[in-house]
Amino acid sequence: MPIRVSADLPAIEVLEGENIFVMPESRALTQDIRPLRIAILNLMPTKMETETQLLRLLSNSPLQVNVELLHPASHISKNTSPSHLNKFYKTFADVREERFDGLIITGAPVEKLPFEEVDYWQEMCAIMDWSQKNVYSSLYICWGAQAGLYYHYGIQKHPLPEKLSGIYNHRVLNPYHPLMRGFDDNYFAPHSRYTQVLLEDIQAHQELIPLAMSDLAGLHIAAQRGGRRIFVTGHAEYDRDTLAKEYFRDVNKGLNPQVPYHYFPDDDPAKTPPFTWRSNAHLLVSNWLNYYVYQQVPYDFIDENAPAEGGAFL
Repeated sequence: MPIRVSADLPAIEVLEGENIFVMPESRALTQDIRPLRIAILNLMPTKMETETQLLRLLSNSPLQVNVELLHPASHISKNTSPSHLNKFYKTFADVREERFDGLIITGAPVEKLPFEEVDYWQEMCAIMDWSQKNVYSSLYICWGAQAGLYYHYGIQKHPLPEKLSGIYNHRVLNPYHPLMRGFDDNYFAPHSRYTQVLLEDIQAHQELIPLAMSDLAGLHIAAQRGGRRIFVTGHAEYDRDTLAKEYFRDVNKGLNPQVPYHYFPDDDPAKTPPFTWRSNAHLLVSNWLNYYVYQQVPYDFIDENAPAEGGAFL
């Protein structure tokens, strides 16, 4: 999939080094097929790393994707320079009159806070409300998934005894669901969080389908029946070393963290972790783009004069 982004976004150099097709705007303008418009609301503190991770996953299909990066205006980022945000990001106010085929809402390191105490919660609510008419399908990740389940369905998150961090084995609950097509019966995926959503709370809502879970990490993937909203409680987008960076960061803070589960060989942080979840991560995002964005969204959906609601909408 060619990704269309600003020509000088730092992620491009990394992606091109991996032989990922990044299309400059000048070439994209010559294409006759309408590209998909995907917005990414990036709530992670390491925004540049998260940009690269998500763009890498969005690249793995023959579709052209135009990506718009968003950040919350009501939050001051401490880890990303204002110049980077001003150059490559927009805020909700900039796009609220626009429509997108897809929206990705990332995780954020705020799980311990009640949702209403997160400084950008009101802005998040406005974005999630806006998405019901202006976005065809939304993919919620980790804390973003917990926030989406709480906002749309009133499902609470629950604290864990200690941080859940590592690579966990999951089983597919619904192998015939389009989002899970091509998945092995069991697969690995990363988690990094302090809270969880309970399977029984998902099962209590008829409009939600649990798709995959882990005996140790709990629910991993759930979907709204029409594919309008996809919730992933882990971090499929993580790089090989992302959990290692988080672990050593917590060590340096004196938090005495547990070594991430099933991550370092022999639980030795000096050893390089194997990359055991990459193919499933690509498959998950490709299935979402194919079955719940590309194949369902009307051609004229992003036209401001087109009807706001379509087949995938409630």
